[in-house]
Amino acid sequence: MLKTLGAQIKEYKKPSILAPLFIVCEVIVELLIPFLMASIIDKGVAAGNMKHVYVVGGTMVLMAICSLTFGVLSGRFAATASTGFAKNLRKAMYENIQNFSFSNIDKFSTAGLVTRMTTDVTNVQNAYQMIIRMCFRAPMMLIVALIMCITISPKLSLLFIAAAIFLGICLFFIISNAHPIFVKVFDKYDELNNGVQENINAIRVVKAYVREDYEIKKFDKAADNLYKLFVKAESIISCNMPTMMLTVYACILGLSWFGANMIVGGELTTGELVSLFSYIMNIMVSLMMLSMVFVMVTMAKASAERIAEVIEEKSDLTNCENPNFDLENGDIDFNNVSFAYKKDSKKYVLQDINLHIKSGETVGIIGGTGSSKSSLVNLISRLYDVSEGSVYVGGKDVRDYDIETLRNEVSVVLQKNVLFSGTIKENLRWGDKDATDEDIIRACKLACADDFIEAMPNKYDTYIEQGGNNVSGGQKQRLCIARALLKKPKILILDDSTSAVDTATDARIRAAFATEIPNTTKIIIAQRISSIQDADKIVVLDEGKISAVGTHEELLENNEIYADVYNSQTKGDDEEYEIAK
Repeated sequence: MLKTLGAQIKEYKKPSILAPLFIVCEVIVELLIPFLMASIIDKGVAAGNMKHVYVVGGTMVLMAICSLTFGVLSGRFAATASTGFAKNLRKAMYENIQNFSFSNIDKFSTAGLVTRMTTDVTNVQNAYQMIIRMCFRAPMMLIVALIMCITISPKLSLLFIAAAIFLGICLFFIISNAHPIFVKVFDKYDELNNGVQENINAIRVVKAYVREDYEIKKFDKAADNLYKLFVKAESIISCNMPTMMLTVYACILGLSWFGANMIVGGELTTGELVSLFSYIMNIMVSLMMLSMVFVMVTMAKASAERIAEVIEEKSDLTNCENPNFDLENGDIDFNNVSFAYKKDSKKYVLQDINLHIKSGETVGIIGGTGSSKSSLVNLISRLYDVSEGSVYVGGKDVRDYDIETLRNEVSVVLQKNVLFSGTIKENLRWGDKDATDEDIIRACKLACADDFIEAMPNKYDTYIEQGGNNVSGGQKQRLCIARALLKKPKILILDDSTSAVDTATDARIRAAFATEIPNTTKIIIAQRISSIQDADKIVVLDEGKISAVGTHEELLENNEIYADVYNSQTKGDDEEYEIAK
């Protein structure tokens, strides 16, 4: 973990070194001041030597100015280092997430990833700043102060050493009990953020079913669980300050008692006792700083582990040693393919799939809910890897291709259509960033999207809200199809992506595909038989297995599942027709 996070300091190594360096200088100068104060009292005030008072006093003022300067510089460099470190952590996580396969993404919830990039990084940032400042200042102050105490009075310095040991034991007890609770706290943060995200995304459904009260109660429960854990953790952490103050006052009392006796016995001067009081406060403050660092690190440790988990996560899908960068055509071959979402699982969602599609063919896929239609097409663009068997595209195993090359030649319009905030043109250029206006218009005409775009006030410069909330479901689907077509792919996969358009528009889209992109392999997953009945071949999936493959007429005659679906859909149409009459 430390190696993973430490690698993200990168260009901020210099300020990370300069901050503690200036702190060391600050501490040395700061701890010489009580020594000079003792000299003023013993050799200046007590002896009536005002010249000595002025000289040493002036020296103390200069030292105080130097200490202030060193402190400001150390604070500036520490802030630069910690904020830069946090920036690099977020960047490293975000870049690695972009390389995740679907199976990697399945391991982390969206809310969990957001929490890691915000709350967790902030915790680590604060801890890092505390470490490069306090972890050098406090030990340095502690060591120098103890040396000065031993120099003045070896006997009384034993009092401070005993106090440091006592505080160390107490701090170990506090940290060992608080850390496991903080680990649970951040898991509860994920749950809370997940609930908020789900509610906001589905706010229309919440309002439609008048479930606001239910959602509020669910949020209150999650917030209350987080509150209870924080109270438990903070209750343990809060023991730190009373323990610290008890030790400080015990040291002051002990120093007063033993110091007074030593002055009476002639073993100590008044000035030395005054400087010892200053040093005891320095020692106690340094111990207090160390305890604060350990508390902060305790909180940050749980966050650091969560951040490192994301950065260290390796994508399940990687390029082979010498990948192919040329995909010849849209031929697709499934050879004895079985697939499970979990690597070691034998619970296959697809089993014994053998399917051969020639380049330029139109293939329909139909099946009941849960028959793994989407899982089947996800294997073509290698969004997942097969568990057994192989998938060939263009005559080569998909695992032998460069992943970007393969996915650039396979356009997928998924079930859940996603548009991003920006203009229609900006959204469509996700398919081809260099697409001209003519290319965009042509793709939109093929997808039957041109008519409603032209009716908009700003046409292709119309702004799309986040998630495409200002366009209808059918319009969103057609824009996503146009975006996919701009890639000029060798394989086009429509995963139930015309379900929100009317049958007439659906027919127009399919007709445009047949005439305008005849050499592109087209795979259409649909619930409506009318969307696929003109396909070159239709695949019927049933519980992850191929039930039958054939044309519309062949399947009507030979496959019971297909015939049942067709009859149920046409029967509904006939009944609607009778009612209309």
